[in-house]
Amino acid sequence: MTDTRTRNRTDERTTAEEEREEHHCPECGGNLVADEERGETVCSECGLVVDEGQIDRGPEWRAFDAAEKDEKSRVGAPTTNTMHDKGLSTNIGWQDKDAYGNSLGSRQREKMQRLRKWNERFRTRDSKERNLKQALGEIDRMASALGLPTNVRETASVIYRRALDEDLLPGRSIEGVATSALYAAARQAGTPRSLDEISNVSRVEKDEIARTYRYVVRELGLEIRPADPKSYVPRFVSDLGVSEEVERRARDLLDTATEKGIHSGKSPVGLAAAAVYAAALLSNEKVTQSEVSEVSDISEVTIRNRYHELLEAKEDALAP
Repeated sequence: MTDTRTRNRTDERTTAEEEREEHHCPECGGNLVADEERGETVCSECGLVVDEGQIDRGPEWRAFDAAEKDEKSRVGAPTTNTMHDKGLSTNIGWQDKDAYGNSLGSRQREKMQRLRKWNERFRTRDSKERNLKQALGEIDRMASALGLPTNVRETASVIYRRALDEDLLPGRSIEGVATSALYAAARQAGTPRSLDEISNVSRVEKDEIARTYRYVVRELGLEIRPADPKSYVPRFVSDLGVSEEVERRARDLLDTATEKGIHSGKSPVGLAAAAVYAAALLSNEKVTQSEVSEVSDISEVTIRNRYHELLEAKEDALAP
């Protein structure tokens, strides 16, 4: 018993001495300090570098005030309105493999299938969540087909959530309200798409989209400015593969049309398509009306009519 106590006291003294050595300089016994900027541990007395190449366990981002620090700090993936549960739930992968990539046995596969089923049931516990999940899936599908950025998808998801919370869906289809929310979000973000383009990727008719859009905008009090024809020009120019000179001339033609007031009551998409066609001819670049009609989804008749109106307005502006 005495030998055991002696041995324990000796071990305790050894541990205490080791701890003191860890916090004191081995040369002069001074206190050790961490230099986080250089990743070193140095003696505050003699300057001896005791350890170097330390791991920086801090965040990879920088913040210059408290508000920015709160905004950037995170745990796990960021939340998003494009998912019905805002991305806070757990997903169980469909691959029947373990963490090492090995295939699961038959009993384990059955177990994982049951877990997936119950996980899906818990994620959509009521009809509202099922409705939201279906609608947000539609928004994401249509936005991908139209090439719309993430901020438009987020805005569309928020608009649909508001419509659902304010009970605007009775009597209207989920797809119709989802499409209207995406159309409104695209116009708010300055990346508008025409109703024809929207209806081409939607599962509802153009008339229903327009009717539901007007209803949602009115009931939610959304502030949406009239679409600017110039916002369509860069996309048409890119799809046609023409030069920047064409884009510049098209913008100039549209500015003149606005000054003369001929844009009032006209489709902004049709004006933009006609401006691109006219600008291509003025720049001596070969572009046909059918090609412009294909990328803009505007009939050739409309392009010809607007084309003549734009050129006449430009001639009147240049006349002395």
